[in-house]
Amino acid sequence: MLSINTYTQDYIDECRARVHSQLAVYQALVAAARQQTATNETPLNAAIDSFEPVFFNNMILMLDYMFVHRSRTMEKKDGNPLNEVRLLCNALLTNNGKMSADKTVKLDPAKSLLKVKVGDEIKLNEADFLRIF
Repeated sequence: MLSINTYTQDYIDECRARVHSQLAVYQALVAAARQQTATNETPLNAAIDSFEPVFFNNMILMLDYMFVHRSRTMEKKDGNPLNEVRLLCNALLTNNGKMSADKTVKLDPAKSLLKVKVGDEIKLNEADFLRIF
């Protein structure tokens, strides 16, 4: 597929709705699980804590894929949030979930949304995903 320089507002709205739908399902699942908790919350909280980064790492992959054909010219290489998403996804898919350096993108962790540094393990939580979404 050729690179895309613009997306229709309808497409953007559909993507946004898809993400909100996934978030709502996650939030409902966590809320329902917490309501079913007996006196010992430790196993349930550990299960939710284990599930959360898996879910939100996959959500960032889905978000990136929705716009995977975006033009690199449009995206630029100045360390913006689009670059950050691309680098997070590259780390998840090609570097065993650890952030790696990219010679083509000038991403300064101190100025990025999630502050992930080279070598950090990518373990997104709900707040991280919402910040970058």
